Amino acid sequence: MPHHSSLSLFFVLSLAVAIMGAWTALDLFNRVRSHLGAARLRWLTIAALVLGASIWSMHFIAMLGFDPGSPVSYDVGLTLASFLLATAGTGIAFLTAARTEASPARLGAAGIAMGLAIAAMHYVGMAAMRTAAVVAYRPDLVALSIAIAIAASTAALFAAREDRSLKWRALAALVLGGAIVAMHHTGMAALVLTPAEADLRPGDASPLMLAVAVTAGSVAILFLALGASVFDQRTNILAAVDAGGVGFWEAQLPLRAPVVSARVREILGIPADARLGPTEIGDRLAPADLPLHQAALEDAIAGRSDYDQEWFIPSVGRWIHLRGRLIRSRSGRPLRMSGVITDITDRRQAFIALADSERQQRVLINELNHRVKNTLSTVQSIARQTARRSPDLAAFTPLFEARLLALSNTQNLLTAGNWERAPLRDLLEQELAPYAGEQVRLNGPAVDLDPRQTLGLGMAFHELATNAAKYGALSTAAGCVRVDWSVAGGSLLLDWVESGGPLVTPPTRRGFGSHLIETTVNRSLGGSAALAYPEDGFTFSLRLPL
Repeated sequence: MPHHSSLSLFFVLSLAVAIMGAWTALDLFNRVRSHLGAARLRWLTIAALVLGASIWSMHFIAMLGFDPGSPVSYDVGLTLASFLLATAGTGIAFLTAARTEASPARLGAAGIAMGLAIAAMHYVGMAAMRTAAVVAYRPDLVALSIAIAIAASTAALFAAREDRSLKWRALAALVLGGAIVAMHHTGMAALVLTPAEADLRPGDASPLMLAVAVTAGSVAILFLALGASVFDQRTNILAAVDAGGVGFWEAQLPLRAPVVSARVREILGIPADARLGPTEIGDRLAPADLPLHQAALEDAIAGRSDYDQEWFIPSVGRWIHLRGRLIRSRSGRPLRMSGVITDITDRRQAFIALADSERQQRVLINELNHRVKNTLSTVQSIARQTARRSPDLAAFTPLFEARLLALSNTQNLLTAGNWERAPLRDLLEQELAPYAGEQVRLNGPAVDLDPRQTLGLGMAFHELATNAAKYGALSTAAGCVRVDWSVAGGSLLLDWVESGGPLVTPPTRRGFGSHLIETTVNRSLGGSAALAYPEDGFTFSLRLPL
């Protein structure tokens, strides 16, 4: 006659083990999908081991509630074989389901293989039972138990392929765990026992030994698997943080040596094999920053605020953004500080460059304002002096335009030198360029003029060249202008000498050029200039402090 497991503590315990195993296996299967190579195979093995062990444990826990009416023991070899069937079957099935190209047909075939392995585990486990009875089964219920095992396995594989919410995973674990228990009790309902002589053997395992071993092993496997899953999630998170260029650190309280990621060591310049001290990060700050760092750290440990500071690390020449938060226990007790470090050197340098740029801009604007005002003043002076010495507008216009052009050309020379310096020779060549080369002689060393000197002498040379072309040496083909200069005692000594031109007569009135030279050289530039009018040629002598 058939005997059934009683609805007792063993039934509830077996159901709990089955559901926990299903939940853990589905969670671990997600680890399989997120890894490649050896890591993928490792997590696949763990997932198969957990599900197979939970099914096997469920079977033998439920068997503890089964009373055949006589003492029971279990064959160790067959018991171990049943365990291997469960884990091997789930492993092969999970390997199939983990493949991205697995079709529904292949998943169905894998579900059939897994269901058959689970059913074989059940009946091999039953064959391991030694008691005073002959074991037989009802074929119809055996077939039903196998069908339930196949259906549950197929559903588990399709559920494992889905990437759903936590509720979905919990529902899948409940359905899968319940189906596994239903398969077991259907198989037990198919059991027919006929009383016979007891078949107990000295090497068999007693139910108590099996119960202790199964329970301890199941709990250990489940908790180890869950712990490995949590650790793997933490490792994945830290790897993602490191991949983003962010370093992770953590320190137990009271403050101990921190645990840091490889990125933190890289940012702070800490060798990979170096041991860390409790104040490792603070020790690397500049001494002037330590009081603020310690005050911010004390506030964070006291829970008054998060740690959020930016520091310069002199030893590596980097700026870092250091963040940390207090982690408490459920009772509110401070446990540890945890946070991240980011290398913000590029950002700080960009800010500094921006500040400098806004400052290389304020200076430029001020300089531009200054130059525009000076230029306008110069133009105003040129216009006033030219108008004063011009009899009418027709005479004023060409003189004024020529002088503005000379001023513009001089400014072009300064622009080429970034408004810092202009060569004296270039200034003279520019003003004397319109005239024949054989009529101009320039002789002297390289001398650079500052912007004020360039603008002043540029206008003076323009007036000298214009007068030489109108009245002096450059007004005839045989005339020549010779300019010689030297530097002595920190001053420029320059002589402009004209020869070969018409006879020179001193002017009867003071012209624009004479007035310009006097006001520019003698007053503005602090030099001295002398104009002379001997009959054989005009001369101009200059002494200008450099």
